Order: sequence, then structure tokens, then C-alpha cells
Amino acid sequence: MRLLQQAIAAAATVTGKRFGALVASSLLATSGIVATSINSSGGLSPTAALAAQSLLEEHPAAIAAAPVPTPVPATTPAPASSSPEPAPSPEPTSSEPLPAPLPSTPEATPTSEPEAPEPAPAEPEAPEPGPVKHVFLVSLASPGYDAAWDPTASQMPYLSGELRQEGVLLSNYSLLDAAAMPNGLAAIGGLEPTEASKADCVDYEACLQPVETLSLADQLTTARLSWHAYLEDMADPEGKPDNCVHPEPEAPETATTGGYSAKLNPFVFFHSLLDLGDCAENDVPLSELADDLKKADATASFSYIAPNLCNSGFRGQCPEGAADGAGAADAFLGKVVPEILASPAYKKDGLLIVSFGGVDPAPPVDPAAPAPADPLKVGALLVSPLLAPGGTDAAAYDPYSLLRSLEEMYALEPLGAAKGTKVHSFASAFNATETAAGD
Repeated sequence: MRLLQQAIAAAATVTGKRFGALVASSLLATSGIVATSINSSGGLSPTAALAAQSLLEEHPAAIAAAPVPTPVPATTPAPASSSPEPAPSPEPTSSEPLPAPLPSTPEATPTSEPEAPEPAPAEPEAPEPGPVKHVFLVSLASPGYDAAWDPTASQMPYLSGELRQEGVLLSNYSLLDAAAMPNGLAAIGGLEPTEASKADCVDYEACLQPVETLSLADQLTTARLSWHAYLEDMADPEGKPDNCVHPEPEAPETATTGGYSAKLNPFVFFHSLLDLGDCAENDVPLSELADDLKKADATASFSYIAPNLCNSGFRGQCPEGAADGAGAADAFLGKVVPEILASPAYKKDGLLIVSFGGVDPAPPVDPAAPAPADPLKVGALLVSPLLAPGGTDAAAYDPYSLLRSLEEMYALEPLGAAKGTKVHSFASAFNATETAAGD
């Protein structure tokens, strides 16, 4: 049923190239659209008719295998008889005495009223969306908690100084693993780490999720909300900007030094997004972000932003002589964040989340520096016109908390491990702000 709902929502906006990708890649999705149209009062829509024609052309074996209903032969009425039929013979009487009648039950008096049925238990009310309507999530590689947030030791002066003063620091935000993929898949799908994801999914198929495994992006599409993932330097093998770039099955990724890598793009690991064409339409190069920010109605409800390997903060990935590691990530924030904060969507009802989706595995800049007590404690920052600036939230959060918070903001059901009873959400901070403003 969840897949059918997703197919219905996707069919409502299927056009052009996306429709071609849908029909060519997913028999399941196309069949769902056709079946939905057949069962509707209006019959086949032009989109569903084209889907049915493509389904017949590309999957004749599947159609031929479908059971065909057997027609029921029409019955011919018997001719009227000219003479009456003989009356049936009376049944032979028995010499046995008839059984005594059962005692009668007294009839209810006209004034008596039937007992009223017990009222059915009230169904829980659906969650209401919160005041935040546009979320911008920037994912980076952590240089360590102190190197990011401690003003006296920070290697990211823009983040720890200027931007920190405008938002709320989640001081106990921790990762599930040092690798990027376990945290990325958890943050958008509630998935638990696996051996393959801990290896950053070098085996692409080992991390590829079946079509019934949904993501936050699927939920947003079903709820008629928009989403975009913006990936820096995402391009085809010829170097031209391209959408939804991922390794081919049974082929290792050939990422260039400092460039785009699928390990920074968790959306390409969900068949539900690949097969319905959502990834091909909404997973785009970062260069498209600037235009989408110009108008609120052109800005997605949820925007996921990931720089390339160099600007994410992985040391040893940048050109010689350029800022490297945390310095490169801080410079990226200094360029992109002001554009987001100046956008109409952010000013109206936006939330910027600066999070770390992995840990830089390179050795520290100063070999004599002590190792962090907990390398997975990385912190995160919330910046919004709906929050009081300069605050700190010391509750325990992780990527499941991030997903749970986003789902509560959009009134969506939690996915996977995000529904755990011990998973904390920071969405209530915005509801409290809204209530206080209303009072």
C-alpha cells in the first residue's frame, strides 16, 4: 500500500523525461499507475494510457502471464408452459407426535429502547506540520568537536564564530560511525549501519536498498512536498554536469581526487528513488542551488547540500596550496550559507542545519595534539529566524534524531530506527516557539 501511494503521488507530476525513465525502469511503478487509473471513476488518464501502452510493448511476457477471467455463458429463459404443472404430492405424514413447541420469549414492550452501542475508540489525530517549511541541511566531514566548535582551538572560524552566534548548538550530537555512508543512510532512511556501509559502500550493490525500503525523500513526495539534493561537481563520465550519478552495478566507483563521490550522496542508494525517476529529477548538481534560492516557491521544502570531497573537509583532497581539511569546509560554508540566509524561503520559515556526516580519517594537523575523548561526538548547529540565537541544546542526538526531527516537522511517520523510543527530536523547540508567539 505504501508503494502504491508513492506511485500515485509520483504519477501526479510525471512529465517528459521523467515519465520515460519511469516506464523504462520500473514495471512495478508503471503497473501501479495503470491499476490506479483503471479503478478510478474517470478511467484511464492520458498518462496512464501511455504507461499501459509502454507496459504492453516492453513487458509482453508479464501481461501474457496475467490470468484472464472466464466469461459466464448467458442463460436462456425457459418457455412458458401452456398447462399448469401438477401440484407436488403431499409429504407422507409420520406417526410420531410433533415435538413440543419451544417456550416463547416475551416481546419487548413498545416503550423499551435498544441499548446504545459503545462508542468506538477515537483514532489518534494525525500530527500537524510545524512552523518550519523550508529546511537546508549541509553535510560535512568533522575535524573533531573542538576543532569545529571550541573558539580557542577551532579550525573553522566562520562556523565557530560568526555562524555559531546566530543559532543553537547541539553540543551532544554524535555519529553512528566514522564513515560517511552509515550516517547518511541513517539520516534519510533510518537504516542501521552494516559492514558494507561502514566501508563507505565501495561495493555499490551491497548498499543498494530494495524498492520497498523508503526514504525521507519518498515520504516528502507522497506528502506532495518537494525535495532536492545538491551535490558539488556531480558530473557524467565526460565531465558534464549530470543528475543522480552513481556507480554502475558490479563496478567500483572511480571518484576523482577532491571531486564528487557517491558516498556523499545517500539518495542514489534507494531503488524507490531510482526506479520512479525521483532521483533523476531531484538529485542535481550544486550549481542549480543559486537559481532555486531566488524565489520561495522555487525553493524545495527540503534541500540536502553536500560539497565535493575537498570542500567537505577531507584532508589530502584539495589542490596543493589551497585551503585543506577543516579550512576548506569553513570556506565553503562562508560562501554558501550567506546565500541561503538571504533567500526568501529561509527568511519566511526556514531552518539551516550544519551537520557532520562523517569523520575526517586523516591524521591530525598537530601530531602532538591529544586525541579527542569521543571522536564520534561532532556537534551540529541549527540556525533559523524561528529560534532564539546563541543557545545550546545538550540533549543526546544522532542521525536517527535528525531524521525523526525532520519527519515531525513535516508531520511524517518515523522510518526505521528513527521510530525508537529513545530517539530524541529537536522539532519541539520550534513548536514551543510557535506556541509562545501565538500566546
